[in-house]
Amino acid sequence: MRKTLVGTVVSDRNAKTRRVDVSRVYQHTKYKKIVRGRTVCYVHDEKNESKVGDTVEIAECRPRSALKRWELVKIVSAVGELESQLTRETIEAAKARESESTEVTAP
Repeated sequence: MRKTLVGTVVSDRNAKTRRVDVSRVYQHTKYKKIVRGRTVCYVHDEKNESKVGDTVEIAECRPRSALKRWELVKIVSAVGELESQLTRETIEAAKARESESTEVTAP
């Protein structure tokens, strides 16, 4: 059984390599305060599918380089899809406002 984690892509600058932050919440042993922590994992992405902001599932694998010990399993949610959808909605809303303003100004 390979260990799997879910995290967010922070960097996609290198070819076939992604930097993924895996966040966790835990209680401090001495002070009992709830603390947020993160683990940085370098992930092998063979097809360069993931982009910055995507939530991805990663799995442990053999060492691929000095830092890479994880590989991409799947993209859980893509930010690009949400951005394109929001962009389309804002463009449609702007066109609607523009058509309304031209109707009002024209006699």
